[in-house]
Amino acid sequence: MDTRINRPTPSDREVDWNKTKVLLSKTDTKGTILYANEAFIDVSGYDEHELIGQPHNVIRHPDMPKVIFKFLWDSIKSSENIHVVIKNMSKTGRFYWVITDFKIIADGDEIAGYFGTRKSVPEEVIVKFIERLYKKLLHIEEVSGLGASEDYLIGFLEERKKTYMEYIDHLIATGKDDKNKISKGLFSGLFDKKTPPKK
Repeated sequence: MDTRINRPTPSDREVDWNKTKVLLSKTDTKGTILYANEAFIDVSGYDEHELIGQPHNVIRHPDMPKVIFKFLWDSIKSSENIHVVIKNMSKTGRFYWVITDFKIIADGDEIAGYFGTRKSVPEEVIVKFIERLYKKLLHIEEVSGLGASEDYLIGFLEERKKTYMEYIDHLIATGKDDKNKISKGLFSGLFDKKTPPKK
């Protein structure tokens, strides 16, 4: 029997949710949902029985670049906890943005599963920085593939001298990208218009 959920059509409307709530879920090592708290269930729009036993990507939004999930899984496979900004899709097709902190659940030396804690992200950070970056990554993936998207993201982060997590933390803490500040520091004086000396 096929128990997969039919994917909704994406809407350009945001889920109306209480952004002070923390959304929790637990998955096994394959990403199958084992537990979701009430806030997670409410925002997703699914009933509890529709979520439990489903792959976590049931709420994945098509606007999400695959490279972000590659970064996520590469970190988890290296036994590193990580947090990422993710656009999810509810049962109605509406979207909601969250920063998700993934913690590894260990059973001795073995990874037994993952615990995800999600909080809302300031809207200005999404609009000014995250949406632009993710749209660019998605476009690169569509045209040139995942490898090209990963190369771009690595270069983007290297330019800012930050890891993905450091970049996200900096955006949320300051509301600024600071790329230009670095560039000006590196090239100060090189491209400034010089006024010729008066005779």
